[in-house]
Amino acid sequence: MLQGLLKDSFYNCPSLVVLDLSHNNLIGRIPKWIGEIPLGYILLSHNHFEGKIPIQLCKLDKLSLIDLSHNNLSGHVPYCLSCSGIFYQDAGSSIYLQVPVEFTTKYSSYVYQPNILRYFLGIDLSCNNLTGEIPPEIGTLSMIKVLNLTHNKLIGAIPPTFSNLGQIESLDLSYNNLEGKFPPQLNQLYSLVVFNVAHNNLSGKTLERVAQFATFDQSSYEGNLLLCGLPLPKSCNNTSPSPPVTPTEEKEDKGFMDMGVFYVSFVVSYTMVLLITAAVLYINPYWRRRWFYFIETSLINCYYFLVDNIPLLSKFGLS
Repeated sequence: MLQGLLKDSFYNCPSLVVLDLSHNNLIGRIPKWIGEIPLGYILLSHNHFEGKIPIQLCKLDKLSLIDLSHNNLSGHVPYCLSCSGIFYQDAGSSIYLQVPVEFTTKYSSYVYQPNILRYFLGIDLSCNNLTGEIPPEIGTLSMIKVLNLTHNKLIGAIPPTFSNLGQIESLDLSYNNLEGKFPPQLNQLYSLVVFNVAHNNLSGKTLERVAQFATFDQSSYEGNLLLCGLPLPKSCNNTSPSPPVTPTEEKEDKGFMDMGVFYVSFVVSYTMVLLITAAVLYINPYWRRRWFYFIETSLINCYYFLVDNIPLLSKFGLS
């Protein structure tokens, strides 16, 4: 439950190998002096650090693990981060690391003993507010086992240089704003056990289902509306057969009207006209008188027309 600013707490510790202050309530920025100590392990997760990741971290060329996850860090992912693990390559240096280290990989948190840590390298920057593109230089860290960048605001494409991460076992880029198509070279990552790019803006076809990529299910890709191909239910084949045309639809396409619909429409329209006319005549006496006068005049005209024309028709033998 440590809280407050980190300030210069460990500035005068030149022999410090592991800096583990995770799961506390520390605030403020990660101090720049952190790059002046030859650290092999930096574990500052689950705090309230903010601001940018200090570029001074790039001076630490012997780092094996970097865990800055679950903070409020912003800015870009430093392009020059190192995770070489050469801390163990120095003669006699392994005697300084006598404590286990906790690190999250493959969705679970593990405690790694010192004899295992010499073979384990990883970077976890997940659950922050990091922006910008993923630096292609990250792809040069060929020995890392874990790269976790999930739950940030990263944009751009997945760098093709990630195909150089030959030892990686867990790659999580989910819940960002990544876009574009997959570099086909990613199929060369034969050591992958966990692969997650869900909930981004990726497009095109999913990676070919060969080797280890045949084991990843829909959850690895879901949430990318423009992605298609297995294991997603959306097919990349857009030439789906059209449904057969029925005789009725064929007539309609040629301009014929459905006669049943025509008759119903006619009866409804005619009935509405009669009802409206009757309502107007019932409500307005003036129009009622005009209507009856019109009917009377029409009947008289019809009568005289017949009277005048029946003899003429009889003359020509048409009656």
